[in-house]
Amino acid sequence: MNRKEFRDLASPDEAREAIDSLSLEGGIERVPLEDARGRVLVARLDAELDVPGFDRASLDGYALRARDTFGADEADPARLEVVGEVHAGAKPEVALESGQAAEISTGAVMPDGADAMVPVERTDTDGDEVLVRTSVAPGDNVMFAGADVAAGERALGPGTTITPRDIGLLSALGIDEVPVRAKPRVGIVSTGDELVRPGEELHSERGEIYDVNSYTIAAGVEDAGGEAVLYPHAGDEQDEMEEILRSAAEECDLVLSSGSTSASAVDVIYRVIEEQGELLLHGVSIKPGKPMLIGRLDHSAYVGLPGYPVSAMMVFRTFVAPAIREAAGIPEPESATVSGRLARQERYEEGRHRLMPVGLVTDGAGETLVYPVDKGSGATTSLTHADGVVEVGPETDYLEKGEPVTVTLFSPEVRPPTLFGVGEGDPTVARLLDGLENPRYLSVGTRPGLRRLREGVPDVAVAAGPLERETETAELGQWDREWGLVVRAGNPTEIEGLEDLVDRDLRFVNRTTDSGLRSSLDAAIASLAENGGADRHEIVDSIDGFDLGLRAHESPARKVIAGDADAGLGLRETADRLDLGFVSLGQQPVRVLANPDRTAKDGVRELEAALSDVSSSDQ
Repeated sequence: MNRKEFRDLASPDEAREAIDSLSLEGGIERVPLEDARGRVLVARLDAELDVPGFDRASLDGYALRARDTFGADEADPARLEVVGEVHAGAKPEVALESGQAAEISTGAVMPDGADAMVPVERTDTDGDEVLVRTSVAPGDNVMFAGADVAAGERALGPGTTITPRDIGLLSALGIDEVPVRAKPRVGIVSTGDELVRPGEELHSERGEIYDVNSYTIAAGVEDAGGEAVLYPHAGDEQDEMEEILRSAAEECDLVLSSGSTSASAVDVIYRVIEEQGELLLHGVSIKPGKPMLIGRLDHSAYVGLPGYPVSAMMVFRTFVAPAIREAAGIPEPESATVSGRLARQERYEEGRHRLMPVGLVTDGAGETLVYPVDKGSGATTSLTHADGVVEVGPETDYLEKGEPVTVTLFSPEVRPPTLFGVGEGDPTVARLLDGLENPRYLSVGTRPGLRRLREGVPDVAVAAGPLERETETAELGQWDREWGLVVRAGNPTEIEGLEDLVDRDLRFVNRTTDSGLRSSLDAAIASLAENGGADRHEIVDSIDGFDLGLRAHESPARKVIAGDADAGLGLRETADRLDLGFVSLGQQPVRVLANPDRTAKDGVRELEAALSDVSSSDQ
């Protein structure tokens, strides 16, 4: 009797290296959105429209012109004529003039002429007039187009495992199909004349047993992100076994067999692999699981698992499942709760039980920090940027920085990002993030980004333009970008500079004061005022639209495309990408600043290496 002897057993590390040498990846496919949960993106998805796509009321009340309420209070309300109603889901049929207001529902489109709205509880009615008992500023109680997600923004990056929250974001953007990694196709073959499929008649007197391995391994494959394919049982005869294994190898990226791997004369799989493929390894120094096989059969990877169910699953979980997850792009699972310390103080004084969306980040020592994530209940990205929930009881007014908390994760697969960044929205930043392993970036603007960096929450902040004050940071790199006025293609209004916005009747779209572009514009206007001997406030007042800024870097350009503005504050790169004209106002530095305690983090070092390839010529 010829027996295969286990003389030189491989170490577990050698077994892992052997499996790593095999290619299990299944390629790329496009799947409809309803099938995208749990799949892994292979390309960045950018927003092609604003969410919301219109300026909408945040509350029930009255849409009006903010200037008509200046000075109004309880004792001396502003009296406005109510000229119509606007309901959610309906196009406004009214345009407001000075001294007029329109009743409006939550979520309804703001009518032309209105730049703010007042909640109904701050008003009274008097016939066909409304008494407004508070003053509001432009933009108050209005969610502007693109406030949740702005056209041109990076929605999801390559390597993202799509969650139900991400599907909500993609649905809001109108995306119905996504490019994802194809699931590794895994063929499962159980060997042994004694095996019977569940549901079939079992003859115990013949030594028959139900097939346990096929189903448990198939479930493990699916759980690891693969597609399991069950093949008929293979008997202990070599020709039959070879036929089934070859069929599986032709159709799958990986073939898993269970049983027929030991040193018995009737265990012939290793002979099939030696003769018809390539045997890389037979026998591993582990218990259970010693008779493990690793090799290639045709163009497919092959792993032979032991026949005993416990041994088979132990080997599968330890060696094969991680390889399938890596090929599928799925991270290793962890427990569904995580303990950490609050990254900053959080106040809450409403006296209600709170489910606080939070994100996770690791500090320089590898400890988990937990930070609140909240852009408002109407914002999809509140959950997209969160990893889990911390429950806060109604008796808690605030949580101290450093206080221990327990996070209930949205899924066991959640991992803290390798890099957590905040700050300026910028096309170069989006490209840099694409090359990183698992980044998270919140485009909050330069000023909020620097403030959060001073609080010690993110790893890095991206700041553009002149800085109001220096922050104790480590600079990782910088580049220049050309900024100015984005205009319609061909510049039909012949805008040449800021002076045209001041002297001519042109509509302008600004950025918010949090933006680095806004800082450079303010500096340019101050210089214009000084050189011309004019008052800065008079110049600002003469620019139609200066006081109402949009959050994202492409939003003003999109307003120009829509015909809602003659010029918008933006970048040359944005104008070129959208086939618009551009009037340059200068170069602006963009700096990437790191928390000095986290410069040794792998994600920060990875970003620093990527920054070394960025130059002004990229802009």
